[in-house]
Amino acid sequence: MKIAIAGASGRMGRMLIETVLNSPEVTLSGALEHKGSAALGQDAGAFLGMQTGVQITDDIEQVFAKSECLIDFTRPEGTLVHLEAAQRHGVKVVIGTTGFDAQQKAQIGAAAQKVGIVFAANMSVGVNVTLKLLEYAARFFETGYDIEIIEAHHRHKVDAPSGTALAMGEAVARALGRDLDDCAVYGRNGVTGERDPSTIGFSAIRGGDIVGDHTVLFAGIGERIEITHKSSNRLSYAQGSVRAARFLQDKATGLYDMQDVLGLR
Repeated sequence: MKIAIAGASGRMGRMLIETVLNSPEVTLSGALEHKGSAALGQDAGAFLGMQTGVQITDDIEQVFAKSECLIDFTRPEGTLVHLEAAQRHGVKVVIGTTGFDAQQKAQIGAAAQKVGIVFAANMSVGVNVTLKLLEYAARFFETGYDIEIIEAHHRHKVDAPSGTALAMGEAVARALGRDLDDCAVYGRNGVTGERDPSTIGFSAIRGGDIVGDHTVLFAGIGERIEITHKSSNRLSYAQGSVRAARFLQDKATGLYDMQDVLGLR
């Protein structure tokens, strides 16, 4: 499968390139960066001391013309530009970008009528198994337990709460028959009054080079249960993304997530 990488010179982009190059069942067909990037014109494997023959470019049309799938961990606006080109070229897309609003998510859904898309807040196999565990656990903590979600990421992350934290909140809320939009509380400040037991709280920490830590806390009287996932590097995200691309190989259209890829439905 011919795979292109968006955001090729970024931390995640480089990990994706390295993972594709080390995966015998796929090949690197393109490497995209934004106009004006200092990486334009460089070989995509230069950071590894390798010559791949694939140059980093801002020419979207050229990259899509020779690719079967794009893996995109950039920004919402850039991802949507890539998605529009993907529809024209019939290229499948794995989207790991977070921070989309409702209207932008609707655009992704519409695009999935024309090309196959895997769209997930987190591509890690471990995180997605954790989501399944949370659905199971939450059913036993419907009453008598306060639910809080705490996430930590590096200083460069631009959105909060993280997409993974929101996915965890949605998994818990769904298991409890609640709508996360109605029960989420994002941070607290000042005199807030007593905690509403029906809410799901979110706290975000930003600092240093933290790759991604997520904890869902079920706090009862006399006990608390914590379900935690910690990422020490981005390799698990990259490996999951390549797995998602391979999943799309026989999917002409449709919107999927990692639960579909891993058969966890």
